[in-house]
Amino acid sequence: MKLLKISGTLLLSSSLLFGCSNTEKTTTTEKVKETKNQQSVALEGVSKEYREYAIGEIEEFVKATEAFTTAVKNGDVEKAKQLYAPARMHYERAEPIAEVFGDLDPKIDAREGDVTEAEWGGYHKLEKGLWIDNTTKGYEQFADQLMKDVNLLRAKVDTVEVTPDLLITGAVDLLNEVSTSKVTGEEDRYSHTDLYDFAANVEGAEKIYKLLQPALKEKNEEVSKEIQARFDDVYALLSQHKNGEGYKLYTELTEAQVKELSQAIDALAEPLSQIGMVTEAS
Repeated sequence: MKLLKISGTLLLSSSLLFGCSNTEKTTTTEKVKETKNQQSVALEGVSKEYREYAIGEIEEFVKATEAFTTAVKNGDVEKAKQLYAPARMHYERAEPIAEVFGDLDPKIDAREGDVTEAEWGGYHKLEKGLWIDNTTKGYEQFADQLMKDVNLLRAKVDTVEVTPDLLITGAVDLLNEVSTSKVTGEEDRYSHTDLYDFAANVEGAEKIYKLLQPALKEKNEEVSKEIQARFDDVYALLSQHKNGEGYKLYTELTEAQVKELSQAIDALAEPLSQIGMVTEAS
């Protein structure tokens, strides 16, 4: 009888322990699910806010392009030159969304040599006419086509699905744009207004970082602080090359200054490449 009682007691104790263990596992699983759901909702909000930002930039790009192409068609070379770089900044800030449309991006932003001569148009075609040929004559048709393409971009951009992955990839790609084509002076090779594009790409990347910053802080506050510090370094350097509301010509920078900008971008790119951790499960 005593043996039966002891066995019964052990069985009951085991059942209670097993039940407690199951309850703890269930509670932990529920907490993980709840955390994931909260992260998902937060990132959806970020994606929505970025979408609104990018669409706003594209809308400003439409307006600025209209003013620019009107100046070209009116034969006003100096005005067109003044409007060229500031107009492009809106596009450069929103490039992660603008480049989703692989057919339109080269029509709007291709450099000479990126496409065949017969296909080449857009901003850089007009840039060459303004700065190399110093004329708008013969370029009116390219201005008309650019305006059509930019209006089509605005119409299409509403269809883009903005996801956290698009944002993360977009922020890194914007800095890659700077290091591969802006720092080298290849982007605006005729006007030498590369610093405008440079600044706009950095601003676009920072917008994404700012939106993801709360989630990033929760994951790794040190990385978040490092990214902000490196953005501050880049802006401090850019401010040295301001010229009124705009920027100096890229050709006015010394080799040492160009190297300094390049190094600052590389120093920013390394910690920024870690922002993907915001989508990882805790």
